[in-house]
Amino acid sequence: MTTTQNPPREATVKGAIAEYDALAALLDGLTPAQWETATRCTGWRVRDVAGHVLGGAADILAGAVGTRTADEQARAHGGGSPAETARDLREASGRVRQALERLDDKVWSLPGPLADRSVGEAVLSLWQDTFVHADDVRAALGLPPDRGPGLEATVRWLRLALERKGWGPVTLVLDGLGTHPVGEGGPELRGDPVTFVLVATGRAEPERFGADAGVNVYA
Repeated sequence: MTTTQNPPREATVKGAIAEYDALAALLDGLTPAQWETATRCTGWRVRDVAGHVLGGAADILAGAVGTRTADEQARAHGGGSPAETARDLREASGRVRQALERLDDKVWSLPGPLADRSVGEAVLSLWQDTFVHADDVRAALGLPPDRGPGLEATVRWLRLALERKGWGPVTLVLDGLGTHPVGEGGPELRGDPVTFVLVATGRAEPERFGADAGVNVYA
C-alpha cells in the first residue's frame, strides 16, 4: 500500500527554502579550484551541481518544471563564479519562497507538476533534491554530511518513492531517525540514514545498507 499523506505544508516550505539558502552559503567563497572539483555525479564538477540546482529553481519560477534535463540545467546555469551562483541562488530562493508561501492547504493537496505527485510531495522532492546535491558538493570538498532536517526530509521522500516503485516491504530502522516502513511488514533494515540516502539515490552500492539493487529509486 502506498502512503498518500502529504507532508506538512509550512514546515516543508520552510525546509525547502532553508536548504537553498544553506547551499548558497556553502558555495559562496569557494576557490576556483574547489569550483572545478569533480563530484560523484558522473561528469559533473561542483559548478555543474550548483548549476543544476539553480536551473531547477529557474524552471520553477518559469512554470517550466520538467522541460529541461539535469544536464541542460547544469550547462545553462553553471557558468558563473561561486559568488555569482550563490547570489543568483539566493535571489531565486526568495522568489520561490514567495510563490510557495502563497499555497494554501487545498492547493497543497492537488496534483503537482510531477506525475502522480501532489503539490506537497513535489515541494518535498525539491527539498530532498537540494539536500542530496548539497551533499554531493560537501563530499567533493571533503566536508562531513549535514545531519539536520534535510536528512529526515530526504528519508521521507525516498520512502514514498520506494513504495511507489513497489520495493519492499521492509521496515527501515535508521540511527537517530526512528522507524520508516516501506509497505506493510517485511524484514528490518538497520543502519546509518546518510548511508541509506546514498544507496537509495544510486550514490553507493546497495550492499552497504544490506539491500538489493531495487533500493535505487532511479534504477
